[in-house]
Amino acid sequence: MHNVLVIFRREFFSYFATPLAFVFIVIFLLLAGVFAFYLGGFYERGQADLAPFFNYHPWLYLFLIPALSMRLWAEERKSGSIELLMTLPVTVWQAVIGKYLAAWCFAGVALLLTFPMWITVNYLGDPDNGAIFAAYIGSFLMAGGLLAIGACLSAATRNQVIAFIFTVVICFGFLLSGFPLVLNLFEGWAPQPVVDAIASLSFLTHFGSISKGVIDLRDLLFFGTLIAAWLAANVIVLEMKKAD
Repeated sequence: MHNVLVIFRREFFSYFATPLAFVFIVIFLLLAGVFAFYLGGFYERGQADLAPFFNYHPWLYLFLIPALSMRLWAEERKSGSIELLMTLPVTVWQAVIGKYLAAWCFAGVALLLTFPMWITVNYLGDPDNGAIFAAYIGSFLMAGGLLAIGACLSAATRNQVIAFIFTVVICFGFLLSGFPLVLNLFEGWAPQPVVDAIASLSFLTHFGSISKGVIDLRDLLFFGTLIAAWLAANVIVLEMKKAD
């Protein structure tokens, strides 16, 4: 754990050593506000809740999380600093977990900074704060899932742009895997259990369930398993690159 914490601190504070942190946070807060209060019709609905705010989170994350994750390993490989990192007395697992947790916590900081919206709806009315709290948990878990995918794909290339594009495409597939747009590609030739399994991978379905205030163990297991699987893939990719 000591090595993980050392890498975590190094990575987390490195975000704030450059304008990246402030640019990311400002863009996230600005777009979240625009989507919630204008595109989401917050005022027109006449209802004090954050449903419009959370409804747009998957689409915000679809581009912002890949922008955050693309530098995790691609930059290390391009600059050659990954060789230095691997010579330190840390395992690949420790490096992967430390860097991932730093990026996830950074995303969590950006999410926490939206708390004025929560205060606003409580000032304007009497919202279901339990449902809002659950939606925040779901949003954080969804960000973690997308980030795990992006971290793995970042480790597979030296080019941050390529890592960004592939992460957006894969994450888009996970978001819509439960919708006809994706399922129609498999129906007709794939067995029904396979189609059902693909449908169960939809981020929107699991996030939508949690954002309604229902924290189901199945949804928590989904995000936990997905994060663990992609982090394991991240380790495998780095081990393969290390062997090369």
